[in-house]
Amino acid sequence: MTTTQSPPSAPRSTAQALTRRQLTSLAALAGVVSALATLAVAEVVSLLLGGAGNPLLSVGSALIDLSPPGVKDLVISLFDTADKIFLFGFLGVVLGGLAALAGVLQARKPPAGLIVVAALALVGALAALTRAGAGVASAAPSIAGAIVGALLLRALILRLHAWRRASDRAVTTGAPLSGMERRAFLGMAIATGVASAVVGAGARMMNAAATAVSEIRTAITLPTAASALPAIPADGVLAVDGISPFITPNVDFYRIDTALQVPSIDPAEWVLRIDGMVENPVEITFDELLALPLEENLVTLACVSNEVGGNLIGNALWLGYPIRELLARAKPTAGADMVLSRSQDGFTASTPLEVLQDANTAAILAVGMNGDPLPLEHGFPVRMVVPGLYGYVSATKWVVELNVTTFAKDEGYWTSRGWTAEGPIKMSSRIDTPRRGYPIEAGTVAIAGVAWAQHTGISAVEVRVDDGPWANATLASTVTVDSWLQWSYAWEATPGSHTITVRATDSTGLVQTSAEAPPAPDGSTGLHSIEVEVS
Repeated sequence: MTTTQSPPSAPRSTAQALTRRQLTSLAALAGVVSALATLAVAEVVSLLLGGAGNPLLSVGSALIDLSPPGVKDLVISLFDTADKIFLFGFLGVVLGGLAALAGVLQARKPPAGLIVVAALALVGALAALTRAGAGVASAAPSIAGAIVGALLLRALILRLHAWRRASDRAVTTGAPLSGMERRAFLGMAIATGVASAVVGAGARMMNAAATAVSEIRTAITLPTAASALPAIPADGVLAVDGISPFITPNVDFYRIDTALQVPSIDPAEWVLRIDGMVENPVEITFDELLALPLEENLVTLACVSNEVGGNLIGNALWLGYPIRELLARAKPTAGADMVLSRSQDGFTASTPLEVLQDANTAAILAVGMNGDPLPLEHGFPVRMVVPGLYGYVSATKWVVELNVTTFAKDEGYWTSRGWTAEGPIKMSSRIDTPRRGYPIEAGTVAIAGVAWAQHTGISAVEVRVDDGPWANATLASTVTVDSWLQWSYAWEATPGSHTITVRATDSTGLVQTSAEAPPAPDGSTGLHSIEVEVS
């Protein structure tokens, strides 16, 4: 018997075709990598332009400008002073999603992905052109970044398709897959992504450093106030654990503004203009301002977005020059009733002219805060401080212009977005200690906090536990009527759940209202209450 042997079969290929899901994921990766490269190039070009035209910052600022008051109020209530971190995170998620979409579209229906990139570049360029002081060159970072991003996206998708074709060919023919096409795509994606992240982060840091004036600020020695406040009396401060310090440290002072990147102004180049409805327009430099007889004022500033019991409020010792004196030089003309202050970043605030001219209102152009030059984020080199008015109509940071005008003709930034034109700070009080959610042992417990009624001062603070009677708290002495006042109450705490409520009375006898109102459109009202557990 003769046995016939079959020829040996060819080795079976282990190659597998890329699935639709894999292709979609890899295309999305290509889009995200291209977006990183786009932002990196935009950062570099912005750096070469002195920080102008950054698309991410421009779009973020535009979103702040376009957001309805209710949205702004909600974000601040949820995220407090981390609102800008939330905004950047939101922008990152949206941009990442759109970038992934661009990659998928480019892989499936070219050139749809490139059209998405072009649309995003247009949004960035238009946003940059709307910023204060923008010129035609402000669009350059968005355009340059989009060109590089589009070219990279196209190249990555072409390599992805080459990988797909090679894997399909290997599966069909049984030939081994070399992996060259796979390495070409992944190598370009990984290398470009890492390089973009490094270059973009470096350019962002250099961008900030290129405009920073920290060293200049540190070298400034502020003059001694010609009109200095007496030392805070011992009974003006209460020694109670957990109570807010009478003077809020600079690092703890709240910050709410529209600047996603803190303006960096060389004081040697700073000039304030007073113009509009005046007989004599005035310009003053930083050195000229420092040479004037400066005064000290203890003033509590509050954000109109502050909820009852919130922490968007702080008390500081400010050094500056009375705005009324500079307005007297300018001589406002008949009919003027408002001063539209303008920040270097384009923010505006509408302040009643009579308030700024009032000899009994310590409205100043501040250059110092708690003994130091203004921190960069709080308005260096010069900001406005006006007691009695919420910040959105008075406390302009990085101020460069005071335009004397009328309420009928002009509106401030937030007034045009639904907030009232005049924003007097409402009397309120807050419980600082004990804190909600912290266990308390039965016995004598200090309930303490702060209260404020600017221009009039606080005459009484009362505390109520559960549905019991109102009881008078002990007050620190009034240091100034424009700063908050500390109070405390000794409570004999008994085991169980309790509700603690506080209310204030001003020097005219007006009792703080219990009627609840949200911050919009002119400040919150109501009584601050907390729930505590006593063991």
